[in-house]
Amino acid sequence: MWPSNPPCYKDKVGKYAEATHVLHKQLIEAISESLGLEKNYLQEQTEEGSQVMAVNCYPACPEPEITLGMPPHSDFGSLTILLQSSQGLQIMDSNKNWISVPYIEGALIVQLGDQVEVMSNGIYKSVIHRVTVNKDYKRLSFASLHSLPLHKRISPAPELVGNNAPAYGEFSFNDFLDYISSNDCVQQRFIDTLKKSNS
Repeated sequence: MWPSNPPCYKDKVGKYAEATHVLHKQLIEAISESLGLEKNYLQEQTEEGSQVMAVNCYPACPEPEITLGMPPHSDFGSLTILLQSSQGLQIMDSNKNWISVPYIEGALIVQLGDQVEVMSNGIYKSVIHRVTVNKDYKRLSFASLHSLPLHKRISPAPELVGNNAPAYGEFSFNDFLDYISSNDCVQQRFIDTLKKSNS
């Protein structure tokens, strides 16, 4: 579904969506190979999945120190490909410090999502991130979010589990929706509820 205004939106953003769809396929194949899996393993998992284009506007804020543009979270999907107009994105490092992602004009930022963390059995980690605001200018972001099909059950790749117990439980997008509709996702991410005690 595309908005009718502005008239050029569908054409311009549609071409961008097609390009990021191709890039997602290339990246997910590279991730599969880096895990020692067949090149098409993750691509086959996401083949019939969804792609959502999210365009966000963060207005200038007179008191940026008392608010956030978006609270801390990780993306549920496989990958998010982001284009931003200025700095504002921050990611949490392994010591739980917030690191500002530098703004490079025209550069794309790729964030791993929860689905890749689970399918890799924790070898890769989804990116916890947030968005800050500032008092001088507004920030725009174009996010291309990619996800597995709605009803598909997701679990660690058997090849990455071996003789050990999987580090994560099985789930679907519907499970995720049920969770966020009845829980405070700021206090505990959905993926944290899937982690096994042995992980």
